[in-house]
Amino acid sequence: MADIQIEDGMLRIRHLDIQDPTAAAILSAYPQTRWAEITRRAVKIGLGYLKGGETD
Repeated sequence: MADIQIEDGMLRIRHLDIQDPTAAAILSAYPQTRWAEITRRAVKIGLGYLKGGETD
């Protein structure tokens, strides 16, 4: 299980494993130096889709 902390509006995620071969294939097409940035943006976009869903 991932350790997720929210502090001063910043998400800190440790030990997060994502089992998704399709996502891994897409990410591997980019230079490894950009993986953290791309993953951060993907999480931000994904969480944006959940906005307002916390009451469902």
